[in-house]
Amino acid sequence: MAFFVAADGCRIHYETFGAKGPRLVLIPGLGGDGRFWPGVVRLLEADYRLIVTDHRGAGRSDRPDGPYSVPLIAGDVAGLLAQTGGPAHVVGHSTGGAVAQMLALDHADLGLSYTISSSWARADARFRTLFTARAELLEAGMAETYQRLTHVLCHEASYLATHAAQLEAAVATASRILAPLHVAAARLRMLLDHDCLDDLPGIAAPVQVLAATGDVLTPPALTQAIAAAIPGARYASVDGAHFHPLARPEGIAAVIRRFITEAEQQVS
Repeated sequence: MAFFVAADGCRIHYETFGAKGPRLVLIPGLGGDGRFWPGVVRLLEADYRLIVTDHRGAGRSDRPDGPYSVPLIAGDVAGLLAQTGGPAHVVGHSTGGAVAQMLALDHADLGLSYTISSSWARADARFRTLFTARAELLEAGMAETYQRLTHVLCHEASYLATHAAQLEAAVATASRILAPLHVAAARLRMLLDHDCLDDLPGIAAPVQVLAATGDVLTPPALTQAIAAAIPGARYASVDGAHFHPLARPEGIAAVIRRFITEAEQQVS
């Protein structure tokens, strides 16, 4: 296992794949575990040098009591990139997309381009209500219920049907995987503080923004607002629900590949 040690001593787990091509970092969503990306890694590793990171407080990284914030996680990714070879193309999904926004704003020298998938830049009333309720489930010790709700919110009905045993196994292990629950809840509540919509016009690097047509967790309107705020940003939609990079990796991998090819040509 490889770890980057942040300034406060928190160990951030990451993996690398591929031996040639542009550098590309994949940042997962709220679950914070880089193992969210297996299909995308499989489709891209022959042509890119991939860095797949876990968040602090999740996955195989350390889980300190806090505090937690999106800018702090962006700082972890910035430190990881600086240690492992410098700038890279950045791909962030959901919470990872919020992290990508803060990387572009606070660490602009480390991002060659940004792909922001199924994310938001300012929480609306629906988002706040939903994510507050999810945090309250964890604070009440209801990890299994939280996991079941996550499956319903993030997957298509067809995926739920064909992966029933796998998803039920995730429910059975939720208390252990999400532990400590107060850390998982704190990571959820940090999302309510993410508000950089007014700052996004300052991003100068190439940006593409993706929304999934069937996403009910972060509906396309929230993601479209990101694209509208960034000058020259490209907007595209893909099929699927919120967890489309996991369930339908071919769609996002193809869009990433085209975008990075064009971004590399612009630089050269």
